[in-house]
Amino acid sequence: MSERDRYVEETKAQLDRWNAQIDEMKAKMQEAEADTKARYEKQLEEMRTQRDEAQKQLEKMRAASDAAWDDVKAGVDRAWDQISDAFESAMARFR
Repeated sequence: MSERDRYVEETKAQLDRWNAQIDEMKAKMQEAEADTKARYEKQLEEMRTQRDEAQKQLEKMRAASDAAWDDVKAGVDRAWDQISDAFESAMARFR
């Protein structure tokens, strides 16, 4: 497996983990009281937004030509770090 393929697979695996965390939080929200539900929904929306942005970055990587791969990867790495931090911050507010 090439470095590029491995990188894309690792990124996809992280998205899958985030999707699982979103589903877990959604289940907790269903059991919460009304005021807590509103707070959970706000955090879930923030997490979904970050996940969607991460999905866009993954698609950029998949679509990049071999010639553009290094430049795309550098840009995605920067964006991914910001997305990851924002997602984890939103997730921490659930705990």
